Amino acid sequence: MSYDFNTRTSRKGTGSLKWEQMYDFNPHISEEAIPLSVADMEFKTAPEIAEGLKDFLDDAILGYTGPYDSFLQAVVDWQKNRHNWQIEKDWIVNTQGVVSALHAAIRVLTQTGDGVITFHPVYYPFGVAIENNDRTEVNVPLQNNNGHYTIDFDAFEKEAAKSTNKMVLFCSPHNPGGRVWTKEELKKVADIAVKHDLYVVSDEIWYDFTMPGHEHTVLATVDEKINDLLITCTAPSKSFNLAGLMISNIIISSDDIRKKFSAELDRTHTNMIGILGFKACELAYTKAEKWLDEVIEVIDTNQHIVHEYFKEHFPQIKAPLLEGTYVQWLDFSGLGMTDEEMEEILYQEASFITGRGNIFGDEGVGFERLNIALPTDALQEALSRLGTALNKRLNK
Repeated sequence: MSYDFNTRTSRKGTGSLKWEQMYDFNPHISEEAIPLSVADMEFKTAPEIAEGLKDFLDDAILGYTGPYDSFLQAVVDWQKNRHNWQIEKDWIVNTQGVVSALHAAIRVLTQTGDGVITFHPVYYPFGVAIENNDRTEVNVPLQNNNGHYTIDFDAFEKEAAKSTNKMVLFCSPHNPGGRVWTKEELKKVADIAVKHDLYVVSDEIWYDFTMPGHEHTVLATVDEKINDLLITCTAPSKSFNLAGLMISNIIISSDDIRKKFSAELDRTHTNMIGILGFKACELAYTKAEKWLDEVIEVIDTNQHIVHEYFKEHFPQIKAPLLEGTYVQWLDFSGLGMTDEEMEEILYQEASFITGRGNIFGDEGVGFERLNIALPTDALQEALSRLGTALNKRLNK
């Protein structure tokens, strides 16, 4: 590989949310520990982005900035070249993050008390956005077929047909389940939404992370009729680890929805993006694709290591291979331990800080979400620490 994915960098004391959270959980945690929880990567920023920002800063005036032509063209070209999706520049609305876009979309397309459909287990800010805006979450649980999640389309259509339900929040690829939905599945989602006039917010922030043998399809491309009901959320933040620069590209082809959405951003003053966010996104999409491709190779290596480790040493713990994302969804329920026991083993004894499964809904109880975007040897050390702690408990 031509990039450095091996160097470990301590983020202690830098304000990193997941590192500070780790020390809150266990102030005396091992110095070797790297948190495996919040979904940002432990790799150095792509040099094309880092060096490009340095060069830009030599002559930059850091005043108020809006989207500019070369940035917009980079976003358009990325969708076309990476995802076979032809968009227009004026479809792009910038927000400070996908989560803020979820809140805005819910406010402008639904009314107080309306039902918003989700598929649990799912990214927990979906539920927060629904509850905080006084809407009603309507859960259509995914079907878990030995670690492979599928949509219960009969149950989905039943809820979609209810006049009280106005929107679906859809996660594609799916976090935390790791699914890359097939074209056939996406077509069914679109058909049901169109049939019942259901707005869809498709969170596709993970769309650049698909494992070998899988291909992401943008929901907007499966049926042009869905676009009159659709908001698609994209960002460079997961793909290039740029979450700290607070930029997302929300793509809305419907003039009516886009005007309402943009007006809500104006009202809440959540439409201002920093100049370095625009520039970093442009650099990522025009200069750093090779870096991303190599990151995906590392993720694929790491997921197989996790899968094989548990298969060999703790077969009662299930670690299915990913189709997409870089968070692996581990089923610890076979150990027969309580959440409290698992937290003690993971956070205290093993220095193995995960995303606890219960935050993704009741369907996540007994699971742990593992961020595997870190140097491979650090991941192996973390697994070894966990193995030692588990053996002590299981062999008592």
